Amino acid sequence: MKLILGSGSPRRRELLAQIGVVADDIRPPDIDETPLKNELPRPYCARIARQKAEAVQAAPEDIVLCADTTVALGRRIMGKPADAGEAAEFLMALSGRRHWVITAVAVRRGDQLWTREVESAVKMKRLSNAELNAYLATGDWEGKAGGYAIQGPAGAFVPWISGSFTGIVGLPVAETAGLLQAAGYPLYQNT
Repeated sequence: MKLILGSGSPRRRELLAQIGVVADDIRPPDIDETPLKNELPRPYCARIARQKAEAVQAAPEDIVLCADTTVALGRRIMGKPADAGEAAEFLMALSGRRHWVITAVAVRRGDQLWTREVESAVKMKRLSNAELNAYLATGDWEGKAGGYAIQGPAGAFVPWISGSFTGIVGLPVAETAGLLQAAGYPLYQNT
């Protein structure tokens, strides 16, 4: 049995390491992450995590772990910005408002699939032009849902959260541990 992480995210590897889990292999799936017409954020996020898990090639006894993180402002899905202009648009929309960060986790072993979605509320302070431009100049927005990462410099913009900090980062550790155990991964055992 091998654990295959279907993600190229270094943050997800770091979060797994917090619970003593090191993937045997890393195989980021190549899937279309375009939202469907009128698709809401939570079902979108769950669908993408499932599709990622199903797309990773693995032996029947292997465990595949995939996740997707989505930033939602109301019904609007804010994915990874294409450029600094879109990142600025996302951040100005989030500025001074509460939004949701949803991370869906999918664990597959053979034909069985275990899933979980974790929603967290995040309040971003009102950003000044100087703060916005300084943040964009860091490049930290690149590849981040909603154009920011709470564990990076943008953490200074978030005075309040309700939910899972690790879920906001990209992998809710408690829920992921439960899914891995359900799939038969020997968590918390000396192997």
